[in-house]
Amino acid sequence: MTVRTLDDVSLADQRVLVREDLNVPLKAGAIVDESRLRAALPTLQRLLDGGARVMVMSHLGRPKSGGFDPEASMAPVARRLGELLDREVPVVRDWLDGETVPEAGGIMLCENVRFNAGETDNDEALSRRMAALCDLFVMDAFGTAHRAQASTHGVARFAPDAVAGPLLAAELEALGKALKSPDRPLVAIIGGSKVSSKVTVLEQLTDRVDQLIVGGGIANTFIAAAGHGVGKSLIEADFVDTARSLMDKARAAGGEIPIPEDVIVADELSDSAEARVRDVDAVADSEMILDVGPKTAAAYAERLRQAGTVVWNGPVGVFEIDAFSAGTRALAGAIAESAAFSIAGGGDTLAAVAKYGVEDRISYISTGGGAFLEFLEGRELPAVAVLDR
Repeated sequence: MTVRTLDDVSLADQRVLVREDLNVPLKAGAIVDESRLRAALPTLQRLLDGGARVMVMSHLGRPKSGGFDPEASMAPVARRLGELLDREVPVVRDWLDGETVPEAGGIMLCENVRFNAGETDNDEALSRRMAALCDLFVMDAFGTAHRAQASTHGVARFAPDAVAGPLLAAELEALGKALKSPDRPLVAIIGGSKVSSKVTVLEQLTDRVDQLIVGGGIANTFIAAAGHGVGKSLIEADFVDTARSLMDKARAAGGEIPIPEDVIVADELSDSAEARVRDVDAVADSEMILDVGPKTAAAYAERLRQAGTVVWNGPVGVFEIDAFSAGTRALAGAIAESAAFSIAGGGDTLAAVAKYGVEDRISYISTGGGAFLEFLEGRELPAVAVLDR
């Protein structure tokens, strides 16, 4: 898919409406993690330097539509954004009434788009009101690209012109490089609690990758499918046959979904639980699997060091607890050491990347959660498709 970008348009004195993902976590009105703000800065600075009149849209939290909610106001975001841009960034509450930035090189932040009735329903009338405010719409929020909503999709249909922002374009380029034209071998790591929530991703990747490493509760279902006991581990019995068929499919395609040689187990999931190493065929009925074992971690790490491309979505153990974090730590280190092109996405994955300090050694860190997964699933992202059209 080829989309037009800021390189293809003029910005000087244009009314530019840009959709960013500034949905930052807040605690007592303070921003806890400002990574999404910092990710948007290069786009906003480019628009300002180009002489555009910049109107920024974003959602924040999940407020009820149809009215103002001070708890979900963009005011804290505007304050911090102003500090980062070294200029005042006003929040405009009634922006849909036609208020725009009066001068070239100016900026304003529109109040939470989800206050507007019809936003999440992709309402046409609301989309047209947004589009009427601008000469150019810039879609730069990859994290919301899988949602067909007024501020991500509808506005692009009716705006005089619409292009992808630098952040969105970079995401598409990185994901395309990883999945459509990868250097081989291509290794994917998919973790999570349930096969059912990622079965489409697993099915798609089985056809594409050379090795598919599964972790977390997903791995337990595959271990059971290989004929091993899993004690009282989290497992989806209804998906054991699915796991078995995916392993067969991978082998038939010349790939592999490896099963752990050894695992880390405990009698309970807690900070004080005693962690023990077990061969994968020696898990007791009273034990639960909470991480891969040292032999498995070493074997997986070696595969990653030899990879040409790595796609990482999900830890392989309960990495938040140190006793069950060695597997994920080993994989993070191996990816960081590898010469492979690597892309990491998903909330838990990014938390692991931050915990082990490998941010600067991952080739690309995706800002999308649901959008990242849906891209891996091979689905069309509505807010990208509308730009293509």
